[in-house]
Amino acid sequence: MTGFDIIVVGAGPVGLAFAASLGASNLKVALIERRSVADLGQPAFDGREIALTHASVKILRDLGAWDAIPYSEKSPLLGARVLNGSNPFALSFDAPAGCEKPLAILVPNHWIRSALFGVVRTLEHVSIFAGSNVVAAQVKDGGATVNLSDGRQLQGRLLVAADSRLSRLREMLGIAANVNRLGCSMLICRVRHELHHQRIATEWFDDKQTIAMLPLATGVSSLLVTLPANEVSRLVLMNDAAFVAEMNQRCGGRLGKMSLASSRHAYSLVTTWADRFWMPRAALIGDAAVGMHPVTAHGFNIGLGGQHRLANGILEAWRKGTDIADPTLLRRYETRLRLSAAPLYHATNMLVKLYTDERPLAQVARHVGLRLGQNLPFVRRGISAVLRR
Repeated sequence: MTGFDIIVVGAGPVGLAFAASLGASNLKVALIERRSVADLGQPAFDGREIALTHASVKILRDLGAWDAIPYSEKSPLLGARVLNGSNPFALSFDAPAGCEKPLAILVPNHWIRSALFGVVRTLEHVSIFAGSNVVAAQVKDGGATVNLSDGRQLQGRLLVAADSRLSRLREMLGIAANVNRLGCSMLICRVRHELHHQRIATEWFDDKQTIAMLPLATGVSSLLVTLPANEVSRLVLMNDAAFVAEMNQRCGGRLGKMSLASSRHAYSLVTTWADRFWMPRAALIGDAAVGMHPVTAHGFNIGLGGQHRLANGILEAWRKGTDIADPTLLRRYETRLRLSAAPLYHATNMLVKLYTDERPLAQVARHVGLRLGQNLPFVRRGISAVLRR
């Protein structure tokens, strides 16, 4: 049996950031990940572009990961437009007048992962157990024990789940969660287009589909199409020419004629909210705690901020020589995460429900909602402030 202070299960961006955040200490950290070291070091393009808030950029910069991401992969987002079907009216979100900072910065997910792994692999107190799965886990008053698929057993003072919104470790620990499988999937790819996006994101809710265009390089955007799962499967299997033809039709020429600029990737849409974010000797971070609907592009920022708060609490306990898994510390982490995540989580779910309801009354309600939001400046400024935090 190998002993550690903290065992982290899951080396996605939030799990990697958490391990990196503990680098200022001499705490022994075990990082367990089913993917190989090669996959962690050079993750493949997965289609996802993350809209990072300024707070998230600061966290990545402080960890030493931000400068490891090429400048060419950082795309400033200057504004956003939300439309209802073919109606030309748009609810607009822009940076305040005179503000030089963008609303957010779009960065490919695989570059964030690569940069964070580059930081973590240099930390001498972090041991990486790649290519392994956790097959059993238990927590007791004295600590946590996990058994790996390769037969090894690890013990730690604190066990942290960062293994996705369908977390197996969360289930092993007996923590329930509200898991909402939406029956839809999101197809993501990059496209080239004729018209300039002006670094403005556009999202529109149409007949049984949601489409978003996120501005990247000049003449290039990330295209996100949300449809019933069987429709997305059909689109994935289409040849490139047929796919592009259908996307041009679905997008209605908003940015002119499009062509395919990357591989296509599909993701099932699932939202999760864990009943608890901690238990004695264990905590949940990232999607294992809160799995947001991607329509607001804010889930990663919540996860990154949450791990930052938990890591700071642990580092403070380490400096004082107190228990790094103290219940008061973990309870404080849960309270702050709930306060920051709950409003956006529930508001997003309500938004998705309203804008995917095709009944006539709902169509009228969402049009009225857009008009109301545009004519109440405090609404737009409030949402813009959340995006820019």
